[in-house]
Parts: sequence; C-alpha cells; structure tokens
Amino acid sequence: MSPAKRIVICGGGAIGSAIAYYLSRRGALPIVVERHEVAGSASGKSGGFLALDWCRGSPLDRLARRSFALHAELAAELGNPWLYRRLETYAGHAAEGERPGGAGQRSWLSGSVAITGHLGSPQTTALVEPRAFTMGLMRAAEALGATLKRGTVEALVRSPSGAAVGVVLEGGETVEGDAVVIAMGPWSILAARWLPLPAVFGFKGHSLIFRTGDAIPAEALFLEYREASGEVLTPELFPRSDGTTWVCAISTTGPLPIDPAKVSPDDGAHARLEAMCRAISPALAAAPIVARQACFRPVTEDGLPLMGQVPSVDGAYVATGHSVWGMLNAPATGEAMAELILDGAARHVDLAPFAPARLPTLDPAQLHGTGR
Repeated sequence: MSPAKRIVICGGGAIGSAIAYYLSRRGALPIVVERHEVAGSASGKSGGFLALDWCRGSPLDRLARRSFALHAELAAELGNPWLYRRLETYAGHAAEGERPGGAGQRSWLSGSVAITGHLGSPQTTALVEPRAFTMGLMRAAEALGATLKRGTVEALVRSPSGAAVGVVLEGGETVEGDAVVIAMGPWSILAARWLPLPAVFGFKGHSLIFRTGDAIPAEALFLEYREASGEVLTPELFPRSDGTTWVCAISTTGPLPIDPAKVSPDDGAHARLEAMCRAISPALAAAPIVARQACFRPVTEDGLPLMGQVPSVDGAYVATGHSVWGMLNAPATGEAMAELILDGAARHVDLAPFAPARLPTLDPAQLHGTGR
C-alpha cells in the first residue's frame, strides 16, 4: 500500500477547509496553513446564503447545483453545527423618507417596503452560519487526519524537476507535501510572486448582525433601497436560526491590506447601513447590533473562480475567486479539487470553465513593495 498523500493547503477559509475535508475523506493527509485564523475573513463574515438554481445559464450552474445538494448532505452527516436551514426568499424595494404606512407585506417589515417577487422556496434556498460552517468542516477534516498549522507562506518549494513539493513559512520553516493548493481568497494574489497565476482582486463588503430573537421568520430578503441622495443600495437580509439576522450592503474597491487581520470598514458605511435597517423593519429597529463587519471577497477578471492545476507547474493547484458564491460553492469545490488532485480529474463537476490558464498571468513586478 502506498503512503497517504500529504497535500499542503494555503488558506483556512471555506474553500481551503472544504478541500481539506474532502481530501481527508479519501485518506489523504492535508496540512492547512493559515496565517490569521480559520474563517477569519470573508468565510466568517459572509451571509451564508445558498441557492440551488440562481447560477443557471452560467458556467457556475452545475457547480452550484452539486454544491447545494452537498450542503444538505453535510448538515445531515456532521450533525449540523452550522445551523443549516431552508427558507423562503423574497425581492422588494423601498426608499429613504417614505412613510411606513402601517404594517408591511411581511410581518417583520414596515409598510414602506414593497415585496415585488418570490425568489426562492425552502426547496431552492437555504442558509448556514458561515463561521461555524467553515470551522465545522475544518474540525471534521482534523478528525480524519488533517493538520492545521499557523503560519505565513513566503515561498514555494520545488523539486529538481520543478514540481511543487511544499512551502516555506515566514521564519524559514518548510512544510513538505506531495502537492500544494493556493486557497487564500483575495490574498491568493500574493502567490503570483512564485507561481504563474492570474490576478485575484478584493471586493469589500460591509455587514451588520442584529440580535432579533424570533421576531423575524425564516424569510430572506433581497432589497433595492433608494437613499435620499438618489444612490441605490442592494441590501440582503438573512435571518439565522440562532436568533440573529445578518444584513449587508455598500460594497467598495478599497485597497486590500497585506494582513487579513487589518481589514477595516469604510468611514460611515455601517452608519448608513444601520439607518436603512432601522427604517425598513420594526424588528431591526428594536434589535441590538452584535457585530459590525467588513471583509473582502475574492474576484477575478471574468467573474469566474480559478479552480485547477497551475499552468506548467506540476503539483500546484489553485482554488479561489468565488466572489459572492464562495459559501454556496465550497462543498462542490472541495470535492472537485480532491478528485482532481487524487484522481487526475473531477468527476462530478467540469472544471474546464474555471481553468487558471484561461486568463493572463499576473506580472510579479506589479506586486513589488507589497511586503508581508
């Protein structure tokens, strides 16, 4: 019997944790290297919204449908510590300054909110608590033999033939493996210093978490909200089964800090978001805020994730750039990457649309001066 493969995974977000879990299920020994904390960035601060068929007509459709099914399976198999729940999903619109006019079309909304459509049912939309989901997958992977290691990846280790066989951490320690996976969200761009990778950018989002108890039922809302200035926000409201409600809006393209721990909100962003929430929902107006958050989602030039082998470097793989669908698509990404690494090809999802070679590689000179 051949020894189990050691796979070094750079990044402890939802994608890295899912890859580690599915590799460990196959008997491999993943080593996840995380510089900040598991679920410390977008994977712990996202909405956790899941949709079966919202990517139809796009290259993401098959990935999303497979992943939606895997979410239900994982919750059943692993005891659902991340509060997976199915829910109704609506669309609506409102404007700042409009009079509430009594009760709204939904029990928890003011009369100023007009519901304009039914976007999803419990059969097609669902929700997870993202930090618990990411940490839950990591713990499940560790129980199957995976290792979590704190550290900042500084360089790639190559064999005499040029294949990726490990990484060097800040301080000089080497972590050896049979393959290396880059799954560092928007910080994957730093790996372009030593791998031929396309650019990955960070898109900042702001969110609030309210303690709403049972005041809001299992109903998600996608809203268009016109501020008095005329600017239109597109907030998303997701009630979780732990009695909290997550609301996000106001996305920007500010600079990505090198250290994930130093992500900070834009001035005034949370105040704008809070004012809108208090105006559209009596339940939110009465609820305390338990978290004010900002995070960067990873995006690529064409809006599709990077998933596959790094061109011309044996043993090097990348999985990032999932944008707003990272939490949805994490399970199928983990499954597909595990199949690709261990079997040479993914069975359940066609990875061809996501191949890194479809996009031009980033010139490492553009990263000069980024430091650590």
